[in-house]
Amino acid sequence: MSDVTAIENFVKKYKALKEEIAKIIVGQEEVIDQILISIFSGGHSLLIGVPGLAKTLMVNTIAQALGLDFKRIQFTPDLMPSDILGSEILDEDRKFKFIKGPIFANIILADEINRTPPKTQAALLEAMQERAVTVAGHQYKLQLPYFVLATQNPIEQEGTYPLPEAQLDRFMFAINLNYPSFQEEVDVVKATTTDVQVSVNSLFTAQEIIDFQNVIRRIPVADNVIEYAVTMVGKTRPNSTAATDLVKEFVDWGAGPRASQNLILAAKTYAATKGKFSPDAEDIQAVATSILRHRVIKNYKAEAEGVTDETVIKSLF
Repeated sequence: MSDVTAIENFVKKYKALKEEIAKIIVGQEEVIDQILISIFSGGHSLLIGVPGLAKTLMVNTIAQALGLDFKRIQFTPDLMPSDILGSEILDEDRKFKFIKGPIFANIILADEINRTPPKTQAALLEAMQERAVTVAGHQYKLQLPYFVLATQNPIEQEGTYPLPEAQLDRFMFAINLNYPSFQEEVDVVKATTTDVQVSVNSLFTAQEIIDFQNVIRRIPVADNVIEYAVTMVGKTRPNSTAATDLVKEFVDWGAGPRASQNLILAAKTYAATKGKFSPDAEDIQAVATSILRHRVIKNYKAEAEGVTDETVIKSLF
């Protein structure tokens, strides 16, 4: 099958996938789009939102519709690395046997990742980056596709361990979840307070998702589009000559090269969902906010004057 046919096929399946997810999840279209774009780009996402916005339900529904194995890990201050990776135990023959932890699934929901100490956060990091886990000197490969969705609660800051910048950089997207609109909330209440059970069909196999990820990676990108992405990321660095006035005034640290890679990969996927065979500058702008949001570190002056990430990022376009 040619890549052109594969992308046309992808557009159809993507549309069906969105309809399947909409059976359970009301609204939140942009959030779902971004989660799906990061899955098909082979990246991970960080969801930032207050409790009760159906983050777990959303991830579970997406996993079901994609036909993938899903596990949820609730991060707590006393969670140890072995609780998520697994551990070796002595079996009845006095031999060491590895018992897999919950990290061995296709989609992992790392709930409230900022509640656990850095040691446990770091255990998740190897899995995200290497798609493998090392326990007692043995490396175990994780099954592909592999995708981590971490959630962070932005309100309660006591008893939390903020993710270090190097770890935030491992997430392709940082997605803000907002409260539903009045009508959406009415629809949610109507749908969830009766005894009607809605089931979600699996539309993909794991192999199909890997095949689509490969097709997306093969999408050609014009040099000027790559240069546009790299220039945009360069403008976020306050000590660079290209930095915008807003960046120089309100930003401490800009984004690194991983942001440029992610902009191109996500723009390819975004273009593919729209049936385009190559991304342009508009596609990069469409994904830029969520890719740069957690990589542009604002200074205290920005906090004091209420300058948002969005304002800084929009100034780069």
